[in-house]
Amino acid sequence: MTSTHRLRPRHLVASALLLAIAQVGHAQTADPGAARVQRGLEVLSGLTGGKPQPTFEAMRRDFPFLAEATAGYALGDVWGRPGLDPRTRQLAALAAFGALGLRPFFKIHAGYALDAGVSPDELKEVVYLITVPAGFPRAIEASQALQEVLAERADAAVGGAR
Repeated sequence: MTSTHRLRPRHLVASALLLAIAQVGHAQTADPGAARVQRGLEVLSGLTGGKPQPTFEAMRRDFPFLAEATAGYALGDVWGRPGLDPRTRQLAALAAFGALGLRPFFKIHAGYALDAGVSPDELKEVVYLITVPAGFPRAIEASQALQEVLAERADAAVGGAR
């Protein structure tokens, strides 16, 4: 056997086939990711009524990978699932964000809940429920966040009526 090893024609065909399969596989896995992100951006647009979402836009600017992952997974894969209507999804999210003490997310989603037809009294009931799994401090924090959202909405309504 010589030190130079030559590929036979059938090896060349097999190598070319493996390369082609690898390229097709890469193209197929890249496309669903783009579709997930697009689906997530559509979900976000539905939540915001087509307006830019400042928190997400800041994340897009400063942390593009995190924004893309959020759009693809949280919004596209999870939030975009068909199992819950928008009101129920918002109520569940608010309970979770309030129990975890995630005030900025609680405020954002309280606005989305109001836009989805949830009443202020229903939102207050979620705050009351937070006391059971998370305690009074988290419920009080959620109540303060809700008060801010309701006051901002009332101010906007008065300002818009002028």
